[in-house]
Amino acid sequence: MESAADILTGAYAGRRVLVTGHTGFKGSWLSIWLKLLGAEIIGYALDPYTPKDNFVLSEVGKQITDLRGDVRDYETLSRVFKTHKPDMVFHLAAQAIVRLGYESPKETYDVNVGGTVNLLEACRQSQSVKTMVNITSDKCYENKEWAWGYRENDPVGGYDPYSSSKGCSELVTSAYRNSFFNIERFSTHGKALASVRAGNVIGGGDWAKDRIVPDCIRALEAGEAIYVRNPHAVRPWQFVLEPLGGYLLLGARMARDPQRYAGAWNFGPEASSVVSVREIVELVLENWGSGTWETPEVHSHPHEAGLLALDINKARYHLGWRPEWTADRAVKETVAWYRQYAKGSSMHRFCVIQIQRYMEAMRISDP
Repeated sequence: MESAADILTGAYAGRRVLVTGHTGFKGSWLSIWLKLLGAEIIGYALDPYTPKDNFVLSEVGKQITDLRGDVRDYETLSRVFKTHKPDMVFHLAAQAIVRLGYESPKETYDVNVGGTVNLLEACRQSQSVKTMVNITSDKCYENKEWAWGYRENDPVGGYDPYSSSKGCSELVTSAYRNSFFNIERFSTHGKALASVRAGNVIGGGDWAKDRIVPDCIRALEAGEAIYVRNPHAVRPWQFVLEPLGGYLLLGARMARDPQRYAGAWNFGPEASSVVSVREIVELVLENWGSGTWETPEVHSHPHEAGLLALDINKARYHLGWRPEWTADRAVKETVAWYRQYAKGSSMHRFCVIQIQRYMEAMRISDP
């Protein structure tokens, strides 16, 4: 059996890949991994959120073609395709925070829906692009807060603007796939389009507001108690490399057999890692070695789902992907990144070590 490193390197070495949102948390990790696999990367995104982001500390911009731009700007985005001629696209540029969606709903829809339209239209007009992966969210589903995981053919929806915008992004993707990239007419257009939905992703270099792990780290660094809004909410927790490994495997499979793998895919953890926010916070404190948490008195706050899980059987049986690290391991690896950052270590080197360690753990089976 081929190793994960052999499979992925064979698929991406020398390939020209456009990553939108490469300055963000997941985008920076994906860019480092693709570079490690030998890909030629074009990044298109806004400036990083903080000077402490993984993109900045790992000096990702020095290793790739690093472009600034907004996915809402179709003309600039289109020129990137014409100039750099990517053959594969991973679309991660997004407004990715639920609570910010309540504060700025128009911006959230403009970026997450309009940006997706612009990206797919640029792909449609491009002669070079063959493989497209749109990264949305597990929150794209019409969440009924039932006990079993959502499958790829369950209805999309969304209670709040952010979740709704990701459901809309999925609908846009489906419409483009049916209308312009239909697998039954692949011989006429030569393009394959997939969308991917991951769980609550944690890992080093994320400093976004209103995400539980960055909130924990900020409080711990300041010697303050961690404020936990909704400790009983249950989510599918996974280390950042889990879904990224799934995206990369999907892209590799699509490049080889596009008609078989175009479509929607879930990449979530095992059921044992679908746990409460409280459990994650306590794991952070255990790995950090100190700290406390409390729930603030809030009389009213925006709605957030209490329960969400993903069914990953499609990826397991039809893609040959499976999750490798538990929520415990995910928190351990995440806290280790922030500890190394605090020591002033080379964060690019540490990211590469974590990626290599994860690739060694990956078990890819024949679908």
